[in-house]
Amino acid sequence: MKAVWKGSIGFGLVNIPVKLFSAVQNSNLDLDMLDGKDHSKIKFKRINENTHKEVPFDKIVKGYLLNEKYVILDEEDFSDASPEKNKMIELENFVNIEEINPIYYETSYYAEAEDQGKRAYALLLKALIKSKKAGLARFVLRNTENLCIIHPMNDIIVITKIRFPEEIRSYKELETPSLAAINKKELEVGLALIKQYSSEFNIENFHDEYSAELLKIIKAKAKGKRAVVKKLIPREEPGDDLYGQLMKSLNSKKGS
Repeated sequence: MKAVWKGSIGFGLVNIPVKLFSAVQNSNLDLDMLDGKDHSKIKFKRINENTHKEVPFDKIVKGYLLNEKYVILDEEDFSDASPEKNKMIELENFVNIEEINPIYYETSYYAEAEDQGKRAYALLLKALIKSKKAGLARFVLRNTENLCIIHPMNDIIVITKIRFPEEIRSYKELETPSLAAINKKELEVGLALIKQYSSEFNIENFHDEYSAELLKIIKAKAKGKRAVVKKLIPREEPGDDLYGQLMKSLNSKKGS
């Protein structure tokens, strides 16, 4: 793996030199857009919407639409707004990871200790495991300031970027159902259904089945064949009898 960032984790007055490696990858298949006639790749051009002519890359500027007019930004504006370019993941405080709503999670990186920081790295890792806490920190990646949590996963420290509060949209405009509409009998069966379906979390039980099926089809087509794929069983249309549906769900789980 290639490191995407090099710097240090600031743990009090201790600096822990680390490299960050992307911990995630896309499981979707990489499909190209082609011309249906001769299977040539489709290329996209930068076209002026008024003149319909292609615009050279060095003639393109960036602007922000404000009061129905564009304010054009230059490199100096971006430079002035950029956070200070340091190579430090600054630990600001420690929190209970359970208090962080999953809606804030973005992407994760593995932190590998440099040789001179392995002992301090091991100390931070062990302290995080023992305290059951996660570090809350900021760092600059690709000229952008990021908020992140520093947490243990087995025998490695993981840096997970999280979103700032202004990145989360409000749901106040959406209609939400009344909790008072649920009666005691329905709630009891709902809780029983949750208990019946509860188990230890094991991510290995879940895989990207769509991509696997699509790849099976691709490989079969390459050999001039048609792959046999699983057919979805259509679900019954939901009715108005919520309690009846819950009981049916409960009984079908018992039967399986």
